[in-house]
Amino acid sequence: MDEFSTPPIITVPPEKNLNDLLLARVASTGDAPLMERKDVGASTWTPVTARDFDAEVVAVAKGFVAAGIEVGDHVGIMSRTRYEWSLLDWAVWAAGAVSVPLYETSSAEQVEWILTDAEVRFLVVETQEHASTVDEVRGSVPGLLDVAVIDDGAVATLTRAGAAVSDEEIARRRRAARLADVATVIYTSGTTGRPKGAELTHENFYALTVNATERLKEVLHHGARRTLLFMPLAHVFARFIHVLVVPAGSVLGHTPDTRTLLEDLASYRPTYILSVPRVFEKVYNSSEQKAAAGGKVKIFRWAARTAIAYSRALDRGGPGIALRVQHTVADALVLKKIRAALGGQNKYAVSGGAALGERLGHFYRGVGLTVLEGYGLTETTAPTSVSLPDRVKIGTVGPPLPGHSVRIDDDGEVLIRGPHVFAGYRNNPEATAEAFDDGWFRSGDLGSLDEDGCLRITGRKKEIIVTAGGKNVAPAVLEDRLRAHPLVSQVVVVGDAQPFIAALVTLDAEGLPGWLSTHGKSPMSVEEAVEDPDVLASIDAAVQRTNKAVSRAESIRKISLLPTDFTIENGYLTPSLKVKRSLVIRDYVGEIDAIYADVQRSDRD
Repeated sequence: MDEFSTPPIITVPPEKNLNDLLLARVASTGDAPLMERKDVGASTWTPVTARDFDAEVVAVAKGFVAAGIEVGDHVGIMSRTRYEWSLLDWAVWAAGAVSVPLYETSSAEQVEWILTDAEVRFLVVETQEHASTVDEVRGSVPGLLDVAVIDDGAVATLTRAGAAVSDEEIARRRRAARLADVATVIYTSGTTGRPKGAELTHENFYALTVNATERLKEVLHHGARRTLLFMPLAHVFARFIHVLVVPAGSVLGHTPDTRTLLEDLASYRPTYILSVPRVFEKVYNSSEQKAAAGGKVKIFRWAARTAIAYSRALDRGGPGIALRVQHTVADALVLKKIRAALGGQNKYAVSGGAALGERLGHFYRGVGLTVLEGYGLTETTAPTSVSLPDRVKIGTVGPPLPGHSVRIDDDGEVLIRGPHVFAGYRNNPEATAEAFDDGWFRSGDLGSLDEDGCLRITGRKKEIIVTAGGKNVAPAVLEDRLRAHPLVSQVVVVGDAQPFIAALVTLDAEGLPGWLSTHGKSPMSVEEAVEDPDVLASIDAAVQRTNKAVSRAESIRKISLLPTDFTIENGYLTPSLKVKRSLVIRDYVGEIDAIYADVQRSDRD
C-alpha cells in the first residue's frame, strides 16, 4: 500500500479560532478544574477551574494590549514548562497576537535570530538569567518593546497594567483571527543549521485536537482525565498537548524538571501520559537499578521478560495458562510497582518524537500501560498518526488521524497532507517550496504502510548510511536497540563510505553507579568506565544482541566509547532530546577515523 487516508470526524468552520476552544470549555464545565498548579517548593497541587483560568487569561491579555501589542503582533515566551507558560500562550491568543516560543536553553545568538526573524514585539522570560541573555542582543532587536520576567512577577505586572482595558476590547480581539491565520511560529530546534520558523495556524491546532479528541476518546476519557506535562513547551508536541486538554476535558499539570518526574507523577497521578521514548527508557532503567540496589535484579529481569512475552502473546491469540500464571506472579512482585511509579492510574501513554522500539512497547503493555506510538513533526503540529487502542500494532505508529493522509513516495519517503500541515516557513519561500510536492509535505522520513494503513518509520532519508560496499543502512534500528542497555545513554551509528558499520557510544552517568554496584564493582567515573574491561564486555554483548536485528552487512563491527555524554548543554542534543548527528560526526571525526585506522593501514600495506 502506498497511500492511506482517514476521513475527518469534525470539520471546523473557517471563522473559528483557538479562543473558541477555551470559551467552549468554560461554557460546558467552567466550574470544574482545567489545570492544577504546584508552585516552587509546594508539595500539593492546587486546582484551577476553567472559569478562573479564563479570567486570568483575559487579565493578562489586557496587559499585552496596554503594552502596545496589536492584533497580529508577535509575543515571545522563553521559559521552562510551568503553569504560567500555558497562561501566557492563551493570553497571547486572547489579545489577537501570535506566540513565539523560545527554548530556555537558547544561546544569545539563537535568541537574537528568533526575535529578529519573528519580529517579536514583547518577550516574557522566566528568570533574570534569561533576561541577561536577551540583554546581550537587545541592541540588535530594535522592534522589541519590552521584556518581562515571570520570576519577578510578570503576570501580576501585566494584570495591573491592563486594568483599564475593557472586556469588550478583548472580546473583539478574540474574534479577530480566522482558522487560516497564524497562531504561533515554532522554530525547529534543528539538528543542523539555523532553525526555520514553522508558521502554524489556528486550523492546524484546532482541527487536529478536536479530531484527535474524538478518535482517542478511550485514552483521553479514561478515569479522571488527567495528564502531566513535562516536555518543553517550546516543542510542538508539548504545545499540542496543552491545546488538546481543552477540548478533551482533561486536567493539565506542569512540571519543569524531569529529575523530579517520578516524584511528580506519584503526587499528580495522571491517567494518561504523553512523552518521548527517552523518558520511558529512563523509567525502565531506573526501575532496574533500584531492583539491583535491593539485590533483586534477577527477579526484575525475569519479570521484564515475562511482561514482554505476555505482550507478544497478546498478538498471537493470547497467552497460555502457564504464561498467565507467571505474569500474575511477576505483577505482584515487580510490575505493579512500576505502575505505581508512573502514578498508579495510567492505562495509556502516547510516545512520540522518536521510535520507542518493540522491546519497550511490549514491556510496558505487559506492565499494564499500553504505549501508543505516534509520529509527526513540527511542520505537522506534532501527530500525523497514532496507534489506536483498538488497533495496537507494536512497531508501527498507527494509521493517520482523522483528516490526515499519508503517501509513500517511490523512494520510500513519507509524504503528508491534511489540515494539520503548517502554512510554511517564515521569511523563507525557497525552503517552503522545497518542503512541498503537489500539496504533499515532504517529511524527510522513510517508511511503509501495511494493509491496515498503519505507518512504520524506518529512518531519516538524509541519515541513510551507504557503506563502501554500497549497502544502505538505516541507523535508527541499531541505535534504538543499543540504547536499551542500562549503561548506554546515546548512540550514533557511522559508516558512510566505510567498509563496515561502527558506532559512537556514550555512557549514562546516572545509571553507572547502580550497574557497578550490581556487578560487584567499586565506584568509578565515566572517564574510568569507558576503559573498564567489564564495562566494555557488557557493551560488546549488547552490540551482539543488537546485531541480531539486522543482516551482517548492516551490523555494528566496532564501537568507540566516549568519556563525555551528548547533552542539551554541550550542544549535541536538541531540546527535544534528538542527537545532532552531523555535529557529532564533525566534532568526533578523530574518533571515527581511529575506528577505521586499522583498515586504512591494511589497505596501504
